[in-house]
Amino acid sequence: MLLLKNCSFVASFDDDKTYSEIDILIDGNKISNIGNKIKTGLEECRTLDCTGCIVIPGLINTHHHFFQTLTRNLPAVQNAKLFDWLVYLYEIWKNINEEAVYYSSLIAIGELLKTGCTLTTNHHYLYPHNFIGDLMSIQFNAAEKLGIRFSPSRGSMSLSKKNGGLPPDSVVQSEHEILEDSLRVIEKFHNPSEDSMKRIVLAPCSPFSVTKENLLETAALARRFNVRLHTHLAETRDEDEYCMQNFGKSPLALMEEVNFVGEDVFFAHGIFFNDDELKILNETKSSIVHCPSSNMRLGSGIARVREMIDRGINVGIGVDGSASNDTSDMLGELRNALLLQRVKNGSDGLTVNEAFKLGIENGARILNYEKLGKIKEGWLADIAIFNLNKLEYTGSLSDPLAALLFSGISHQTEYTIVNGKLVVEKGKLTGEDENLIITKGNEIAKRLLAK
Repeated sequence: MLLLKNCSFVASFDDDKTYSEIDILIDGNKISNIGNKIKTGLEECRTLDCTGCIVIPGLINTHHHFFQTLTRNLPAVQNAKLFDWLVYLYEIWKNINEEAVYYSSLIAIGELLKTGCTLTTNHHYLYPHNFIGDLMSIQFNAAEKLGIRFSPSRGSMSLSKKNGGLPPDSVVQSEHEILEDSLRVIEKFHNPSEDSMKRIVLAPCSPFSVTKENLLETAALARRFNVRLHTHLAETRDEDEYCMQNFGKSPLALMEEVNFVGEDVFFAHGIFFNDDELKILNETKSSIVHCPSSNMRLGSGIARVREMIDRGINVGIGVDGSASNDTSDMLGELRNALLLQRVKNGSDGLTVNEAFKLGIENGARILNYEKLGKIKEGWLADIAIFNLNKLEYTGSLSDPLAALLFSGISHQTEYTIVNGKLVVEKGKLTGEDENLIITKGNEIAKRLLAK
């Protein structure tokens, strides 16, 4: 058991209920009681003093590329657009090995946990021919080590430079290899249970990196096993032009043709949808993942999030790859979502509560978790706790929840709890030595660049 004592403020996201000076009792992996001065009388119950803290449901990240943490901030692509950025980085990424995947996963997951994220996906679409080991197993091992709830995408690319794609031949796979391994990882890892720590998503990389047949067959396989579908879509004008030249239609029209739309589908970015396409997204109940930092960093544009919300489209939040962000700061991503919509739509373009809804409730819906996203008795105990008793929050406590986005100089939690277990304590990871992750990560990044 775990008792959160004297929580100064709790934003439950359960019908807008808020609490002050309240206790929260966690029994196993669920919230069992919310009340005043809870007493358990059990020696094995650990107590955390949450005086001065705000407690919120864990944030949910619905788009990422863990391996990119090793190629952040490279001078050669600091000012590049997406296609040029990809072409340059593929020549580095093609050399990733088992160690690189493991430690890049630890880096990304560690940052996410320390900034309030308790459930994440990871879109890994790069499969070097000389890679030794099971890519998906390595990622799950890292996730288990640090304790995050994990629903990664089995990504894929089948088009290389020789047949019209962007990546080198050495990182793409045949249609048969992709589908065979997609089936394997579903059967090995996917757990559809309510409190699952491991789920699988199938995710062809993009319309310009796979064939139409890959999209169609992947969608069919996903529906056969009731797993989610994901891809990049409508991120840049270059993508629009590519699809018009190669398929004679827009990216979303292509997705409709191959049955890659629906309530089980979520698209990353979605910047260049027109009004008719927003209507299609609403009608098909397809979701969008907004990645504001990456979109700003690459100069891709501003997604029409305000209009999507108003039209009833489900929108989540993703930090995107750490070579186009270049962080895995989940709370910071909510702040940027809030501010970027205000640049486009005015000072009320997105409210604080709406920003948190994107990063919590809507993310749970995207990844199909029905008992996540609320501080509520009987719900899963995925919780982020931020200490507001700090210099940077002084003067902002008239609205503690909004203080997390409008104020502060650090987005790190005091405590992060996943599935009832403490995975960040006093701002530090509990599952692995952070100094080891830092040292190994920098060593591997240096070797990658040297190649």
